[in-house]
Amino acid sequence: MDRIEATDRGGPRELNAAEIGALAHLYRGEIYRSTVWRTRLDHTTNWAVVTMGIALSITFSSHDASPLPLIIVGTLIIIFLVFEARRYRYFNVWRARARWMETHFYAKMLRGESLRSGDDWQNILAQDYCAPRHHISFIRAVGRRLRRTYGWILAIQALAYFGKIAIHPAPMTNLSDIWKRMDVGPIPGEVMMLGGVVFYGGCMAIALVTFLLDRRKHSERVAPVSMG
Repeated sequence: MDRIEATDRGGPRELNAAEIGALAHLYRGEIYRSTVWRTRLDHTTNWAVVTMGIALSITFSSHDASPLPLIIVGTLIIIFLVFEARRYRYFNVWRARARWMETHFYAKMLRGESLRSGDDWQNILAQDYCAPRHHISFIRAVGRRLRRTYGWILAIQALAYFGKIAIHPAPMTNLSDIWKRMDVGPIPGEVMMLGGVVFYGGCMAIALVTFLLDRRKHSERVAPVSMG
C-alpha cells in the first residue's frame, strides 16, 4: 500500500510517496522564493553602501567641501532601510516555511522518526498557506536590519561626519569650535547636534527594543508551535 498510515481527519499522519514528492517540490519552491527575496535585500543594502560611498567621496574631496552630503545621505539610508524592512517581512515568510519543513519533515525523516511525532506541524504549515500573513511586525523587521546591516552604515556616517568637522578646513584645536563647524546655514550647531542625538538615539532604541522582543519571543517558545 502506498499510504503507510492515516489518522482522523485533520490530525497529523504519515505521508505516502506521492505526497512526499509533492512536499519536496514545495520545499524547492520556498527555497527559490526566499533566495529571490534575499537577493532583493542585498540590492537595497548595496544602494545604501554606494550612496554612502558617494557622500564620503564628495565630503572628503577637498578641505572646503561641506559635510552636508553626509547629513543628507542619512535620509536616503533611512528610506532604504524602510524599503529593506518591508522586503525582509516577505523574505521571512518564505524562509520560515522552508525552515519549518527542514526541522519538522526532513530532520525527522533523517532521524527515522515518525512524521506524526511532536507537534501538529502539518496543520500549522497548511494554515499558513490557507491564511498567509507576515510572521513579524514592520518595526521588528526594521530592528533586525538595523542590528545586522544598517547600524554599521549609520555608525560609519556618524564617524565620518565628526571626522570631517574635526580636521577640515583645519584641525580643530578648541572643542568649542565644534558648534560653529556644525552650523548648516541658519541652523545653529546646537540644533544640529540635538537632531543627531535624537536620530541616532531613536535608531539605537529601535534596535534594542526589537532585540529584547525577539529574545523574549524565542525564550518563551517551549515547543515550536508557530513559524517566524
